[in-house]
Amino acid sequence: MKIFEPVTMGRLTLKNRVAMAPMTRNRADDDGVLPEYVAEYYAQRAGAGLIITEGTQPSVGGRGYAGTPGLHSDEQQAAWKLVADRVHERGGRIFCQLMHTGRIGHASLLPEPWELVAPSAVRADLTVFTADGSEVPAETPRALEIHEIHGIIEAYADAAQRAVDAGLDGVELHAANGYLGHQFLSHGTNVREDEYGGTPENRARFVVEVLTAMANRIGADRVGVRLSPGGSFNDMRGMDDDETYISLVKQLDELGLAYLHVLRRRSTPLHQQLHDLWKTTFILNTGYQGSSELADLNEIVTSGESDLVSVGRLFISNPDLVNRWEKGLPLAEWNEDTFFTSGPAGLTDYPFAT
Repeated sequence: MKIFEPVTMGRLTLKNRVAMAPMTRNRADDDGVLPEYVAEYYAQRAGAGLIITEGTQPSVGGRGYAGTPGLHSDEQQAAWKLVADRVHERGGRIFCQLMHTGRIGHASLLPEPWELVAPSAVRADLTVFTADGSEVPAETPRALEIHEIHGIIEAYADAAQRAVDAGLDGVELHAANGYLGHQFLSHGTNVREDEYGGTPENRARFVVEVLTAMANRIGADRVGVRLSPGGSFNDMRGMDDDETYISLVKQLDELGLAYLHVLRRRSTPLHQQLHDLWKTTFILNTGYQGSSELADLNEIVTSGESDLVSVGRLFISNPDLVNRWEKGLPLAEWNEDTFFTSGPAGLTDYPFAT
């Protein structure tokens, strides 16, 4: 099967075309530092062609959830170095997903003087969790000022530098699923009238400038981006337009980034248009979770619809997922009760196939 064949991505050769999708696991401490056992979690899954880590905040102000890691302090960087070393010891490749949550979060998670901010003061119609675990209605964020936008862009570049200094192979900008990058791209959450809003080109500007800054800092072939056009997560249903994404990808393609990672929208084939506009590696996330779809995933790469496919929850309960698929071995079921708990249970204790 072609899905098990190597593929070149930027400066890297990946051993297969299966990427482990980014998944929040909430194991970091209150300072955003990952415990040592998380390094074993990622190392166990080094059979993936590419691991993309859980969302990681590039600054204190980017934190939207308790238990998520950061990459803006020396202690956080040291924890990520252990992750990178363990993954590389087992022959894996790993990119760190950088995620500022924007309006998704709660002020109690942010120490002063940080505030809940977004492109515009548009409240998400959902509930969020506070620092003490209470579930409350989302707050209205404060609209970012221009100089603050520039500061966030610089924070992303700093975090990208820390990632490669820690030995990670690169970074992925999370511009999907209703977080800050997606909020700038959306006409529903970005109602600005300055150079960061009002037209498809302007709505794309923030994401373009973040990726440009990171590419200038660590090299474009160490930088990827994740998009979810038409996605509904985090109160984004009906908030996107195709024109913004087409403008974005046309601008980004000139940078020569490592890859474009797109969540497939089933209603219209926009991902195909974006792929046609893109010159480097294209990764598609389909939402498939069952073993019966392996043939369908292989067809995606065989047909040229995508260079890689990314898979999420199956990697939680099957650390050796690619090996199981190759050998036709049965897959283990995951336990959703341990997706977001503390400690190694549900993280490192899923067995390998015998």
